[in-house]
Amino acid sequence: MQIQTRYNYETKWTLTDENELLKIIEEEIGDADVQGTLRYVKEVISKGKEITIGSCKFRKQQVQEK
Repeated sequence: MQIQTRYNYETKWTLTDENELLKIIEEEIGDADVQGTLRYVKEVISKGKEITIGSCKFRKQQVQEK
């Protein structure tokens, strides 16, 4: 699954790899369970929803219309 992220101050979504996702989550939640949080994010966005952690939003990559 491809995941896009966007901070509150950004206007465009960015395709983000798993290593970067882990860094973002760690920055936002500190010492909490980063791997568990990523699993939860994946579970939520697989249903087509967006989730916000701290100042960053996560969503499943959207299909671009032509």
